[in-house]
Amino acid sequence: MTLPDGRRLGFAEFGDPHGPLVLWFHGSPGARRQVPPAGRHAADELGLRVVCVERPGVGASIDHAYRDLRDWAVDVSVVADRLGHERFLVVGLSGGGPYALACAHELPDRVAAVGLMGSLVPTAGDESAAGGLVALSRPFNRVLTALRRPLGRGLWGFVRATNPLAHPLYRGFARLMPEGDRRVLGDPALEAMFVDDLTLGGRRQFQAMVNDFVLIGRPWGFRLADVRVPVRWWHGDSDPFVPLEQAQRTAAVLPDCELVVRAGESHLGDFAAADEVLTTLARIWEARREP
Repeated sequence: MTLPDGRRLGFAEFGDPHGPLVLWFHGSPGARRQVPPAGRHAADELGLRVVCVERPGVGASIDHAYRDLRDWAVDVSVVADRLGHERFLVVGLSGGGPYALACAHELPDRVAAVGLMGSLVPTAGDESAAGGLVALSRPFNRVLTALRRPLGRGLWGFVRATNPLAHPLYRGFARLMPEGDRRVLGDPALEAMFVDDLTLGGRRQFQAMVNDFVLIGRPWGFRLADVRVPVRWWHGDSDPFVPLEQAQRTAAVLPDCELVVRAGESHLGDFAAADEVLTTLARIWEARREP
């Protein structure tokens, strides 16, 4: 899809092409095919049109440096228009979560509800909750910004070099995860999705992951306390990247948020909740649909 300024955004579509639109924002790393099998099946069953949009710098999306997360909402508005939808739902997985919240803040008349799966949390400002690895994006933000392109090229080279070992590396990573995640990641269909997505997304570029951490390490450009759209958040209680306590603190700031804790699961275990996420959002859509 070509934007008014000539940039392109890649996307993949699943489910019913005539159903309510769900814009799905992938994690970091990720690309347009990072919609788990459970989510794809649920889209078919629920009659939803799920469209996963690649952020700038991965797959078919031309690299671009946003000033802050709000700029993403401008592009998303164009995407929804081109797809022929005035109102829609959004889902954000991990690094895609802040982008989903930005859309809810900037487009409250268009976004009916938000689903978050293991979302990252703010690292700066009075609503900051992040700690550990994610929080490093704040003190090193100037370095990440200055080295954005070389870091992206380095990641791209690594992804291409390890493509032949993608399946063994995936299984080795899965073995390091908590038991709940190992059960989820042990699904051969999910493994195939991950490898397919990263292989396809990293074929030409792999800049988006660096772009994500640059933006997440800055003030997001809006206050979570001002997000009036309903938010439903699924989070594992063993998440090492965004500990549950940080998710709870952030969820408490959102005016209309329900947090669902997934016992024994880590950061990637939320993939197994994709069908539950879409089912919940579909119910909100029906309840809020205009006559």
